[in-house]
Amino acid sequence: MNSVRELLAASVISIQNSCFFYPACQKCFSRVILDSRRFNCLKCGCTGEVKDARYRYRLSLKIADTNDLFDITVFGSCLDPFFGVTAENLQRCIQDFNQLSGETNTDSSPEVLVQAVEACFIGRRFIFGV
Repeated sequence: MNSVRELLAASVISIQNSCFFYPACQKCFSRVILDSRRFNCLKCGCTGEVKDARYRYRLSLKIADTNDLFDITVFGSCLDPFFGVTAENLQRCIQDFNQLSGETNTDSSPEVLVQAVEACFIGRRFIFGV
């Protein structure tokens, strides 16, 4: 695996999915499996209570530089300034919103949030560390 990091200036063409955060392992940052009371990391074996699960941003984008198209995923707290809150706080807000509105699909964000993320990122140019 090549460990050389490069910077890529590119414009965001589209948002690839509407799930902007995920329950993450506190040790290895992999997605954890949530059941009704516990979480379990299949990668490192970390377990705990669902109420203690931590969330992490994951924003999947299609980007373009002057020559190529790329699929890229941006992870973690570098997205806090764009969302204005941590992933955990956003998850709580969406959970509360879904409970109030009766939404049962917890794998996607409310349409208004998707529209706001699209307005914030699509068409804008960023420098990505790849």
